Amino acid sequence: MAQLRALQGPWEFAGWGLPRRTLRNVRLMVPICIALICGSFAAAAALSMRMDRAHALNQAAHFEQARAADLAEIAAMALDRLAATGLGFARNPGPRAADPAIRNIAVFRGGSIRAALNAQTALPPEPSFTGVRTFFAFGPEAGLAVHDGDRTIAVLFDPAALMPASVLHRAALFSGGDTIASGGGWRPASASQRSPVAGWPLQAATQVDDDDALTSWRGVLPLYLFVILGPAIAGGWLAALFVGAFERHEKAAHAIRALKTLRPIEARLMVRLANAERAAVEAARSKSEFIAHMSHELRTPLNAVIGFAEIIGQGLFGPTGHPKYAEYAGDIAEAGRGLHARIGDILEFANIEAGRHPIRLETVDLAALANACVEEHKGRAFSRRIILDTGFAVPVEVRADPQAVKRVLANLITNALAYTQEGGAVLVDVRAEEGAGVALVRDSGMGFSPVEQRRAGGAFQRFDRAGQVTGAGLGLAIAMELARRMGGAMRLCSGPGGGSMMELRLPKITG
Repeated sequence: MAQLRALQGPWEFAGWGLPRRTLRNVRLMVPICIALICGSFAAAAALSMRMDRAHALNQAAHFEQARAADLAEIAAMALDRLAATGLGFARNPGPRAADPAIRNIAVFRGGSIRAALNAQTALPPEPSFTGVRTFFAFGPEAGLAVHDGDRTIAVLFDPAALMPASVLHRAALFSGGDTIASGGGWRPASASQRSPVAGWPLQAATQVDDDDALTSWRGVLPLYLFVILGPAIAGGWLAALFVGAFERHEKAAHAIRALKTLRPIEARLMVRLANAERAAVEAARSKSEFIAHMSHELRTPLNAVIGFAEIIGQGLFGPTGHPKYAEYAGDIAEAGRGLHARIGDILEFANIEAGRHPIRLETVDLAALANACVEEHKGRAFSRRIILDTGFAVPVEVRADPQAVKRVLANLITNALAYTQEGGAVLVDVRAEEGAGVALVRDSGMGFSPVEQRRAGGAFQRFDRAGQVTGAGLGLAIAMELARRMGGAMRLCSGPGGGSMMELRLPKITG
Protein backbone atom coordinates (compact mmCIF):
# COMPACT_ATOMS: atom_id res chain seq x y z
CA MET A 1 0.00 0.00 0.00
CA ALA A 2 2.84 2.35 0.83
CA GLN A 3 4.46 1.56 -2.51
CA LEU A 4 1.20 2.32 -4.30
CA ARG A 5 0.99 5.69 -2.55
CA ALA A 6 4.64 6.38 -3.45
CA LEU A 7 3.82 5.69 -7.09
CA GLN A 8 0.63 7.76 -6.99
CA GLY A 9 2.28 10.75 -5.29
CA PRO A 10 4.41 11.96 -8.20
CA TRP A 11 1.62 11.13 -10.65
CA GLU A 12 -0.87 13.21 -8.67
CA PHE A 13 1.62 16.06 -8.50
CA ALA A 14 2.42 15.86 -12.23
CA GLY A 15 -1.07 15.15 -13.55
CA TRP A 16 -3.68 16.12 -10.94
CA GLY A 17 -2.09 18.71 -8.65
CA LEU A 18 -0.96 21.93 -10.28
CA PRO A 19 -2.06 20.87 -13.81
CA ARG A 20 -5.64 20.31 -12.59
CA ARG A 21 -5.87 24.03 -11.90
CA THR A 22 -3.85 24.90 -14.95
CA LEU A 23 -6.03 22.85 -17.32
CA ARG A 24 -8.92 25.16 -16.56
CA ASN A 25 -6.93 28.17 -17.76
CA VAL A 26 -7.76 28.16 -21.45
CA ARG A 27 -5.64 31.25 -22.16
CA LEU A 28 -2.58 29.31 -20.94
CA MET A 29 -3.32 25.77 -22.09
CA VAL A 30 -4.29 26.49 -25.71
CA PRO A 31 -1.02 28.35 -26.53
CA ILE A 32 0.95 25.60 -24.74
CA CYS A 33 -0.73 22.91 -26.87
CA ILE A 34 -0.18 24.94 -30.04
CA ALA A 35 3.48 25.45 -29.09
CA LEU A 36 3.93 21.70 -28.53
CA ILE A 37 2.32 20.89 -31.88
CA CYS A 38 4.43 23.48 -33.71
CA GLY A 39 7.53 22.24 -31.86
CA SER A 40 6.85 18.69 -33.05
CA PHE A 41 6.52 19.94 -36.62
CA ALA A 42 9.76 21.90 -36.26
CA ALA A 43 11.58 18.86 -34.83
CA ALA A 44 10.28 16.65 -37.63
CA ALA A 45 11.35 19.20 -40.23
CA ALA A 46 14.81 19.52 -38.63
CA LEU A 47 15.28 15.72 -38.59
CA SER A 48 14.13 15.48 -42.19
CA MET A 49 16.54 18.25 -43.20
CA ARG A 50 19.40 16.46 -41.45
CA MET A 51 18.56 13.11 -43.03
CA ASP A 52 18.13 14.60 -46.51
CA ARG A 53 21.46 16.41 -46.20
CA ALA A 54 23.23 13.23 -45.12
CA HIS A 55 21.53 11.32 -47.94
CA ALA A 56 22.68 13.90 -50.50
CA LEU A 57 26.27 13.72 -49.24
CA ASN A 58 26.18 9.91 -49.18
CA GLN A 59 24.94 9.84 -52.75
CA ALA A 60 27.74 12.18 -53.79
CA ALA A 61 30.30 10.02 -51.93
CA HIS A 62 28.96 6.89 -53.66
CA PHE A 63 29.26 8.59 -57.02
CA GLU A 64 32.82 9.72 -56.25
CA GLN A 65 33.74 6.18 -55.13
CA ALA A 66 32.53 4.88 -58.48
CA ARG A 67 34.50 7.62 -60.24
CA ALA A 68 37.62 6.67 -58.27
CA ALA A 69 37.20 3.08 -59.47
CA ASP A 70 36.89 4.33 -63.07
CA LEU A 71 40.02 6.46 -62.69
CA ALA A 72 41.90 3.45 -61.25
CA GLU A 73 40.85 1.39 -64.26
CA ILE A 74 41.98 4.12 -66.68
CA ALA A 75 45.33 4.44 -64.85
CA ALA A 76 45.82 0.63 -64.90
CA MET A 77 45.21 0.55 -68.65
CA ALA A 78 47.70 3.38 -69.20
CA LEU A 79 50.37 1.74 -67.01
CA ASP A 80 49.82 -1.64 -68.68
CA ARG A 81 50.31 0.04 -72.05
CA LEU A 82 53.56 1.67 -70.89
CA ALA A 83 54.78 -1.64 -69.40
CA ALA A 84 53.97 -3.44 -72.66
CA THR A 85 55.94 -0.80 -74.57
CA GLY A 86 58.94 -1.34 -72.25
CA LEU A 87 58.75 -5.14 -72.65
CA GLY A 88 58.54 -4.77 -76.39
CA PHE A 89 61.68 -2.60 -76.40
CA ALA A 90 63.56 -5.09 -74.18
CA ARG A 91 62.79 -7.96 -76.54
CA ASN A 92 63.49 -5.99 -79.68
CA PRO A 93 65.80 -3.00 -78.97
CA GLY A 94 66.07 -0.50 -81.73
CA PRO A 95 64.46 2.63 -83.13
CA ARG A 96 60.66 2.78 -82.81
CA ALA A 97 57.84 5.32 -83.11
CA ALA A 98 58.15 8.04 -80.46
CA ASP A 99 55.60 7.94 -77.64
CA PRO A 100 55.06 11.46 -76.19
CA ALA A 101 54.37 10.04 -72.75
CA ILE A 102 57.63 8.00 -72.54
CA ARG A 103 60.82 9.87 -71.63
CA ASN A 104 63.21 6.87 -71.61
CA ILE A 105 63.41 3.07 -71.34
CA ALA A 106 66.24 1.17 -69.67
CA VAL A 107 66.88 -2.59 -69.65
CA PHE A 108 68.92 -3.89 -66.69
CA ARG A 109 70.60 -7.30 -66.33
CA GLY A 110 73.09 -8.26 -63.70
CA GLY A 111 73.14 -4.76 -62.24
CA SER A 112 74.11 -2.98 -65.48
CA ILE A 113 72.18 -1.34 -68.29
CA ARG A 114 72.02 -3.56 -71.37
CA ALA A 115 69.93 -1.26 -73.54
CA ALA A 116 68.42 2.24 -73.39
CA LEU A 117 65.95 4.04 -75.59
CA ASN A 118 67.87 7.31 -75.28
CA ALA A 119 71.39 7.01 -73.84
CA GLN A 120 71.88 10.82 -73.85
CA THR A 121 69.28 11.44 -71.16
CA ALA A 122 69.54 10.59 -67.50
CA LEU A 123 68.79 6.99 -66.67
CA PRO A 124 67.52 5.76 -63.32
CA PRO A 125 69.41 3.21 -61.26
CA GLU A 126 68.15 -0.31 -61.39
CA PRO A 127 65.07 -0.41 -59.13
CA SER A 128 64.95 -3.08 -56.49
CA PHE A 129 61.58 -4.58 -55.76
CA THR A 130 59.87 -7.78 -54.92
CA GLY A 131 57.15 -9.06 -57.10
CA VAL A 132 56.62 -8.48 -60.79
CA ARG A 133 55.86 -4.74 -60.97
CA THR A 134 56.69 -1.59 -59.07
CA PHE A 135 56.33 2.16 -59.33
CA PHE A 136 58.89 4.83 -58.42
CA ALA A 137 59.56 8.55 -58.73
CA PHE A 138 62.57 9.92 -60.59
CA GLY A 139 62.75 13.70 -60.29
CA PRO A 140 59.75 15.39 -61.92
CA GLU A 141 58.99 12.19 -63.78
CA ALA A 142 57.52 8.88 -62.74
CA GLY A 143 58.76 5.44 -63.52
CA LEU A 144 57.52 1.88 -63.55
CA ALA A 145 59.57 -1.31 -63.50
CA VAL A 146 58.69 -4.88 -64.47
CA HIS A 147 60.58 -8.19 -64.33
CA ASP A 148 61.07 -10.20 -67.52
CA GLY A 149 63.05 -13.28 -66.60
CA ASP A 150 66.44 -12.12 -65.38
CA ARG A 151 65.94 -8.66 -66.85
CA THR A 152 64.40 -5.55 -65.27
CA ILE A 153 62.80 -3.02 -67.57
CA ALA A 154 62.37 0.54 -66.25
CA VAL A 155 60.13 3.03 -68.12
CA LEU A 156 60.32 6.75 -67.36
CA PHE A 157 57.18 8.72 -68.38
CA ASP A 158 55.30 11.99 -67.80
CA PRO A 159 52.75 11.45 -64.98
CA ALA A 160 50.36 13.94 -66.60
CA ALA A 161 50.07 11.61 -69.58
CA LEU A 162 48.37 8.88 -67.57
CA MET A 163 44.94 10.52 -68.08
CA PRO A 164 43.51 13.84 -69.32
CA ALA A 165 43.45 16.78 -66.90
CA SER A 166 39.66 17.10 -67.23
CA VAL A 167 39.27 13.56 -65.88
CA LEU A 168 41.45 14.41 -62.87
CA HIS A 169 39.12 17.24 -61.68
CA ARG A 170 38.98 16.92 -57.86
CA ALA A 171 41.03 13.69 -58.20
CA ALA A 172 44.61 12.50 -57.74
CA LEU A 173 46.89 9.44 -58.10
CA PHE A 174 48.95 8.28 -55.13
CA SER A 175 51.90 5.95 -54.73
CA GLY A 176 52.43 5.30 -51.04
CA GLY A 177 52.41 8.76 -49.47
CA ASP A 178 53.48 10.59 -52.68
CA THR A 179 51.07 12.41 -54.99
CA ILE A 180 51.85 11.39 -58.56
CA ALA A 181 49.27 13.53 -60.38
CA SER A 182 46.33 15.75 -59.34
CA GLY A 183 43.77 17.90 -61.11
CA GLY A 184 41.97 21.18 -60.45
CA GLY A 185 39.88 21.48 -57.30
CA TRP A 186 41.90 18.87 -55.41
CA ARG A 187 42.29 19.69 -51.69
CA PRO A 188 45.11 17.61 -50.13
CA ALA A 189 43.83 17.89 -46.55
CA SER A 190 40.24 16.90 -47.31
CA ALA A 191 38.71 13.45 -47.08
CA SER A 192 38.62 11.39 -50.27
CA GLN A 193 37.30 8.14 -51.73
CA ARG A 194 40.12 5.82 -52.91
CA SER A 195 40.33 2.83 -55.20
CA PRO A 196 43.47 0.70 -55.88
CA VAL A 197 44.93 0.49 -59.39
CA ALA A 198 44.82 -3.15 -60.43
CA GLY A 199 48.29 -4.68 -60.71
CA TRP A 200 50.17 -1.58 -59.58
CA PRO A 201 51.08 -0.06 -56.19
CA LEU A 202 48.94 3.00 -56.92
CA GLN A 203 45.63 4.43 -55.70
CA ALA A 204 43.14 6.71 -57.45
CA ALA A 205 41.37 9.18 -55.15
CA THR A 206 38.41 11.55 -55.67
CA GLN A 207 36.76 14.16 -53.44
CA VAL A 208 33.12 15.19 -52.94
CA ASP A 209 32.11 18.72 -53.92
CA ASP A 210 29.84 19.60 -50.98
CA ASP A 211 28.42 22.74 -52.61
CA ASP A 212 27.44 20.87 -55.76
CA ALA A 213 26.10 17.89 -53.78
CA LEU A 214 23.87 20.13 -51.61
CA THR A 215 22.51 22.32 -54.43
CA SER A 216 19.28 20.38 -54.79
CA TRP A 217 18.98 20.06 -51.00
CA ARG A 218 19.19 23.82 -50.59
CA GLY A 219 16.50 24.21 -53.23
CA VAL A 220 13.93 22.52 -50.99
CA LEU A 221 14.78 24.54 -47.86
CA PRO A 222 11.75 26.86 -48.39
CA LEU A 223 9.53 23.78 -48.13
CA TYR A 224 11.03 22.98 -44.74
CA LEU A 225 10.42 26.58 -43.64
CA PHE A 226 6.80 26.25 -44.76
CA VAL A 227 6.48 23.02 -42.78
CA ILE A 228 7.73 24.88 -39.69
CA LEU A 229 6.11 28.32 -40.13
CA GLY A 230 2.82 27.16 -41.67
CA PRO A 231 1.60 25.26 -38.58
CA ALA A 232 2.98 28.01 -36.33
CA ILE A 233 0.99 30.77 -38.07
CA ALA A 234 -2.14 28.64 -38.37
CA GLY A 235 -1.77 27.51 -34.77
CA GLY A 236 -1.40 31.07 -33.49
CA TRP A 237 -4.50 32.18 -35.38
CA LEU A 238 -6.51 29.19 -34.10
CA ALA A 239 -5.24 29.82 -30.58
CA ALA A 240 -6.50 33.40 -30.72
CA LEU A 241 -9.91 32.22 -31.99
CA PHE A 242 -10.20 29.44 -29.43
CA VAL A 243 -9.12 31.62 -26.52
CA GLY A 244 -11.57 34.35 -27.53
CA ALA A 245 -14.44 31.89 -27.92
CA PHE A 246 -13.65 30.10 -24.66
CA GLU A 247 -13.33 33.37 -22.74
CA ARG A 248 -16.67 34.64 -24.05
CA HIS A 249 -18.27 31.34 -23.08
CA GLU A 250 -16.58 31.44 -19.67
CA LYS A 251 -17.71 35.03 -19.03
CA ALA A 252 -21.30 34.14 -19.92
CA ALA A 253 -21.19 31.05 -17.71
CA HIS A 254 -19.64 33.06 -14.89
CA ALA A 255 -22.35 35.70 -15.19
CA ILE A 256 -25.05 33.02 -15.10
CA ARG A 257 -23.47 31.41 -12.05
CA ALA A 258 -23.19 34.79 -10.36
CA LEU A 259 -26.85 35.56 -11.04
CA LYS A 260 -27.89 32.17 -9.69
CA THR A 261 -26.02 32.79 -6.45
CA LEU A 262 -27.60 36.21 -5.91
CA ARG A 263 -30.63 36.73 -3.77
CA PRO A 264 -33.84 37.82 -5.55
CA ILE A 265 -33.48 41.45 -4.55
CA GLU A 266 -29.87 41.57 -5.79
CA ALA A 267 -30.82 39.84 -9.04
CA ARG A 268 -33.53 42.44 -9.65
CA LEU A 269 -31.02 45.21 -8.99
CA MET A 270 -28.59 43.68 -11.48
CA VAL A 271 -31.32 43.47 -14.12
CA ARG A 272 -32.34 47.09 -13.46
CA LEU A 273 -28.71 48.19 -13.72
CA ALA A 274 -28.32 46.40 -17.06
CA ASN A 275 -31.56 47.94 -18.34
CA ALA A 276 -30.43 51.38 -17.19
CA GLU A 277 -27.11 51.02 -18.99
CA ARG A 278 -28.86 49.93 -22.17
CA ALA A 279 -31.33 52.82 -21.87
CA ALA A 280 -28.45 55.31 -21.40
CA VAL A 281 -26.74 54.08 -24.57
CA GLU A 282 -30.02 54.30 -26.47
CA ALA A 283 -30.69 57.78 -25.08
CA ALA A 284 -27.26 59.01 -26.17
CA ARG A 285 -27.86 57.65 -29.66
CA SER A 286 -31.35 59.17 -29.79
CA LYS A 287 -29.98 62.52 -28.58
CA SER A 288 -27.39 62.63 -31.36
CA GLU A 289 -29.98 61.72 -33.99
CA PHE A 290 -32.47 64.26 -32.60
CA ILE A 291 -29.90 67.06 -32.64
CA ALA A 292 -28.83 66.21 -36.17
CA HIS A 293 -32.43 66.07 -37.50
CA MET A 294 -33.71 69.13 -35.63
CA SER A 295 -30.69 71.21 -36.59
CA HIS A 296 -31.37 70.39 -40.22
CA GLU A 297 -35.09 71.19 -39.85
CA LEU A 298 -34.32 74.55 -38.19
CA ARG A 299 -31.81 75.70 -40.80
CA THR A 300 -34.34 75.46 -43.66
CA PRO A 301 -36.85 78.06 -42.33
CA LEU A 302 -33.99 80.23 -41.07
CA ASN A 303 -32.68 80.54 -44.60
CA ALA A 304 -36.09 81.88 -45.66
CA VAL A 305 -36.23 84.32 -42.69
CA ILE A 306 -32.75 85.65 -43.46
CA GLY A 307 -33.47 85.97 -47.19
CA PHE A 308 -36.78 87.80 -46.77
CA ALA A 309 -35.34 90.09 -44.10
CA GLU A 310 -32.51 91.09 -46.45
CA ILE A 311 -35.04 91.77 -49.24
CA ILE A 312 -37.12 93.99 -46.95
CA GLY A 313 -34.04 95.76 -45.56
CA GLN A 314 -32.69 96.52 -49.06
CA GLY A 315 -36.13 97.51 -50.40
CA LEU A 316 -35.85 95.46 -53.54
CA PHE A 317 -39.61 95.70 -54.25
CA GLY A 318 -40.02 99.30 -53.18
CA PRO A 319 -39.75 101.46 -50.06
CA THR A 320 -40.98 100.03 -46.77
CA GLY A 321 -42.77 103.20 -45.75
CA HIS A 322 -40.81 103.88 -42.59
CA PRO A 323 -37.03 103.78 -41.95
CA LYS A 324 -37.50 101.71 -38.78
CA TYR A 325 -38.88 98.83 -40.84
CA ALA A 326 -35.61 98.62 -42.80
CA GLU A 327 -33.64 98.84 -39.55
CA TYR A 328 -35.68 96.06 -37.95
CA ALA A 329 -35.32 93.91 -41.07
CA GLY A 330 -31.53 94.30 -40.84
CA ASP A 331 -31.62 93.26 -37.17
CA ILE A 332 -33.74 90.22 -38.08
CA ALA A 333 -31.28 89.20 -40.81
CA GLU A 334 -28.28 89.63 -38.51
CA ALA A 335 -29.92 87.65 -35.71
CA GLY A 336 -30.93 84.96 -38.19
CA ARG A 337 -27.38 84.64 -39.50
CA GLY A 338 -26.06 84.29 -35.95
CA LEU A 339 -28.66 81.66 -35.12
CA HIS A 340 -27.92 79.90 -38.43
CA ALA A 341 -24.20 79.75 -37.56
CA ARG A 342 -24.91 78.32 -34.12
CA ILE A 343 -27.26 75.71 -35.51
CA GLY A 344 -24.57 74.82 -38.05
CA ASP A 345 -22.08 74.31 -35.19
CA ILE A 346 -24.58 72.09 -33.37
CA LEU A 347 -25.22 70.03 -36.50
CA GLU A 348 -21.49 69.65 -37.17
CA PHE A 349 -20.81 68.62 -33.57
CA ALA A 350 -23.65 66.09 -33.67
CA ASN A 351 -22.29 64.57 -36.88
CA ILE A 352 -18.77 64.39 -35.46
CA GLU A 353 -20.00 62.86 -32.19
CA ALA A 354 -22.05 60.27 -34.12
CA GLY A 355 -19.03 59.36 -36.25
CA ARG A 356 -20.55 60.61 -39.51
CA HIS A 357 -17.89 63.24 -40.27
CA PRO A 358 -15.54 61.75 -42.93
CA ILE A 359 -11.80 61.98 -42.29
CA ARG A 360 -9.48 61.45 -45.26
CA LEU A 361 -5.86 61.43 -44.15
CA GLU A 362 -3.16 62.60 -46.53
CA THR A 363 0.17 64.43 -46.50
CA VAL A 364 -0.34 68.19 -45.97
CA ASP A 365 1.88 71.18 -45.15
CA LEU A 366 0.79 72.46 -41.74
CA ALA A 367 2.49 75.84 -42.24
CA ALA A 368 0.67 76.45 -45.54
CA LEU A 369 -2.71 75.67 -43.97
CA ALA A 370 -1.96 77.97 -41.04
CA ASN A 371 -1.02 80.83 -43.39
CA ALA A 372 -4.24 80.32 -45.37
CA CYS A 373 -6.39 80.43 -42.20
CA VAL A 374 -4.64 83.60 -41.00
CA GLU A 375 -5.31 85.32 -44.33
CA GLU A 376 -9.00 84.35 -44.18
CA HIS A 377 -9.45 85.92 -40.71
CA LYS A 378 -7.39 89.09 -41.19
CA GLY A 379 -10.46 91.07 -42.26
CA ARG A 380 -12.33 90.24 -39.05
CA ALA A 381 -9.24 91.03 -36.96
CA PHE A 382 -8.78 94.36 -38.74
CA SER A 383 -12.41 95.35 -38.07
CA ARG A 384 -11.80 94.80 -34.33
CA ARG A 385 -8.38 96.53 -34.39
CA ILE A 386 -6.58 93.31 -33.44
CA ILE A 387 -3.22 92.35 -34.91
CA LEU A 388 -3.39 88.86 -36.52
CA ASP A 389 -0.23 87.53 -38.11
CA THR A 390 1.94 84.42 -38.65
CA GLY A 391 5.08 84.29 -36.56
CA PHE A 392 7.69 81.56 -36.83
CA ALA A 393 6.24 79.12 -39.41
CA VAL A 394 8.46 76.18 -40.40
CA PRO A 395 7.19 74.02 -43.29
CA VAL A 396 6.38 70.62 -41.80
CA GLU A 397 4.49 67.79 -43.47
CA VAL A 398 1.89 66.02 -41.33
CA ARG A 399 -0.60 63.24 -41.99
CA ALA A 400 -4.06 64.77 -41.58
CA ASP A 401 -7.27 65.80 -43.33
CA PRO A 402 -6.66 69.29 -44.82
CA GLN A 403 -10.30 70.38 -44.41
CA ALA A 404 -10.38 69.21 -40.81
CA VAL A 405 -7.09 70.98 -40.03
CA LYS A 406 -8.42 74.22 -41.53
CA ARG A 407 -11.60 73.83 -39.47
CA VAL A 408 -9.58 73.31 -36.27
CA LEU A 409 -7.30 76.30 -36.91
CA ALA A 410 -10.27 78.47 -37.88
CA ASN A 411 -12.02 77.63 -34.61
CA LEU A 412 -8.87 78.35 -32.60
CA ILE A 413 -8.28 81.69 -34.33
CA THR A 414 -11.99 82.63 -33.95
CA ASN A 415 -11.86 81.87 -30.21
CA ALA A 416 -8.61 83.83 -29.84
CA LEU A 417 -10.14 86.86 -31.57
CA ALA A 418 -13.32 86.55 -29.46
CA TYR A 419 -11.38 86.59 -26.16
CA THR A 420 -8.93 89.33 -27.20
CA GLN A 421 -9.75 92.97 -26.57
CA GLU A 422 -9.33 95.71 -29.15
CA GLY A 423 -5.69 96.67 -29.62
CA GLY A 424 -4.54 93.16 -28.72
CA ALA A 425 -2.68 90.62 -30.87
CA VAL A 426 -3.09 87.02 -32.02
CA LEU A 427 0.00 85.17 -33.29
CA VAL A 428 0.08 81.79 -35.07
CA ASP A 429 3.33 79.75 -35.01
CA VAL A 430 4.20 76.43 -36.67
CA ARG A 431 7.18 74.31 -35.65
CA ALA A 432 8.45 70.76 -36.06
CA GLU A 433 9.17 68.49 -33.11
CA GLU A 434 10.21 64.87 -32.72
CA GLY A 435 7.45 62.88 -34.41
CA ALA A 436 4.92 65.75 -34.56
CA GLY A 437 4.05 68.99 -36.29
CA VAL A 438 2.83 71.67 -33.85
CA ALA A 439 0.62 74.72 -34.52
CA LEU A 440 0.40 77.32 -31.73
CA VAL A 441 -2.30 80.04 -31.53
CA ARG A 442 -1.38 82.72 -28.94
CA ASP A 443 -3.52 85.67 -27.90
CA SER A 444 -3.15 88.57 -25.49
CA GLY A 445 -6.64 88.22 -24.03
CA MET A 446 -7.76 87.85 -20.45
CA GLY A 447 -6.85 84.17 -20.23
CA PHE A 448 -8.62 81.35 -18.38
CA SER A 449 -8.69 80.24 -14.79
CA PRO A 450 -7.63 76.68 -13.82
CA VAL A 451 -11.29 75.68 -13.43
CA GLU A 452 -12.10 76.99 -16.89
CA GLN A 453 -9.11 75.18 -18.37
CA ARG A 454 -10.40 71.87 -16.98
CA ARG A 455 -13.84 72.52 -18.49
CA ALA A 456 -12.49 73.73 -21.85
CA GLY A 457 -13.29 71.42 -24.74
CA GLY A 458 -16.60 70.20 -23.36
CA ALA A 459 -19.78 70.62 -25.37
CA PHE A 460 -21.63 73.94 -24.82
CA GLN A 461 -18.94 75.23 -22.45
CA ARG A 462 -19.00 79.05 -22.68
CA PHE A 463 -16.76 81.43 -20.78
CA ASP A 464 -18.42 84.85 -20.92
CA ARG A 465 -16.32 87.96 -20.54
CA ALA A 466 -17.44 91.54 -20.04
CA GLY A 467 -17.78 93.25 -23.41
CA GLN A 468 -17.01 90.04 -25.34
CA VAL A 469 -19.44 88.17 -27.62
CA THR A 470 -19.09 84.38 -27.37
CA GLY A 471 -20.67 81.58 -29.35
CA ALA A 472 -22.50 78.40 -28.44
CA GLY A 473 -19.48 76.83 -26.77
CA LEU A 474 -18.91 74.21 -29.49
CA GLY A 475 -15.91 75.58 -31.39
CA LEU A 476 -13.26 74.16 -29.08
CA ALA A 477 -15.18 70.87 -28.65
CA ILE A 478 -15.36 70.43 -32.44
CA ALA A 479 -11.65 71.25 -32.78
CA MET A 480 -10.60 68.75 -30.10
CA GLU A 481 -12.74 65.95 -31.55
CA LEU A 482 -11.40 66.52 -35.08
CA ALA A 483 -7.81 66.55 -33.76
CA ARG A 484 -8.41 63.29 -31.89
CA ARG A 485 -9.89 61.59 -34.97
CA MET A 486 -6.82 62.60 -37.00
CA GLY A 487 -4.52 60.99 -34.40
CA GLY A 488 -3.47 64.32 -32.90
CA ALA A 489 -4.02 66.15 -29.64
CA MET A 490 -4.75 69.64 -28.30
CA ARG A 491 -3.71 71.46 -25.14
CA LEU A 492 -4.72 74.76 -23.56
CA CYS A 493 -2.15 76.77 -21.61
CA SER A 494 -3.31 79.96 -19.93
CA GLY A 495 -3.34 82.07 -16.83
CA PRO A 496 -5.79 84.72 -15.62
CA GLY A 497 -4.94 88.02 -17.29
CA GLY A 498 -1.91 86.59 -19.10
CA GLY A 499 -3.41 85.53 -22.41
CA SER A 500 -3.79 81.96 -23.60
CA MET A 501 -2.13 79.51 -25.99
CA MET A 502 -3.77 76.60 -27.84
CA GLU A 503 -1.42 73.88 -29.09
CA LEU A 504 -2.40 71.50 -31.92
CA ARG A 505 -0.13 68.46 -32.41
CA LEU A 506 -0.42 66.23 -35.49
CA PRO A 507 1.64 63.17 -36.57
CA LYS A 508 4.66 64.24 -38.64
CA ILE A 509 5.65 62.45 -41.86
CA THR A 510 9.11 60.98 -41.29
CA GLY A 511 11.36 59.90 -44.10
